[in-house]
Amino acid sequence: MKQKTLEPGILYDGSQIKPMWAFQELGIKGSSIVTWIGPMNIHSYELIDYEDVGLEIKSAEMVHFIIEHFDVQPADMRLCYHRQRILVMIVKDILEEMGIKTLRKGDDLYVARGKLSVSIASCSVSSMKIHFAMNLTCQGTPLDVKTTGLTECTPSLAREDIPEMAEKISKIYVREINDIEQDISKTRVF
Repeated sequence: MKQKTLEPGILYDGSQIKPMWAFQELGIKGSSIVTWIGPMNIHSYELIDYEDVGLEIKSAEMVHFIIEHFDVQPADMRLCYHRQRILVMIVKDILEEMGIKTLRKGDDLYVARGKLSVSIASCSVSSMKIHFAMNLTCQGTPLDVKTTGLTECTPSLAREDIPEMAEKISKIYVREINDIEQDISKTRVF
């Protein structure tokens, strides 16, 4: 699984959840995890979660993770959601190591009742996709949702620390997926 960190500033508008985005836009062929820091403003025509129709989903600055898996054909929505939860639990563990106590509700993380993250999982015929992002601050988030940001959770976390944190999360996720594959390959079946 390939990892790539992009330059900051790219707007997440929902188009990045489409299949083959990393290949078409970045030339990354195969399963990948791509991270960057940038704003989010999802266009209504890019929404794929029926519960979100009519809602504003935006933030001035977030750390984004786009994951695409090609290892199961046809793609499996249930497996994709399981992998999304693995990612969220990895993030929760890393944040708690940093002294940020979070509460997980499904695929969302909260800090002191403020929503920290957004996430979606989806499938196409050929791949499984996950988008997960965390606010850096609550600036630019919808007024009707209580939110919080990573840099607001602890004074010791600076914006400059976010790329290193994102890379650590990415590496642990890749290692977890690889460990599962290794476990499958060494297990005797009947």
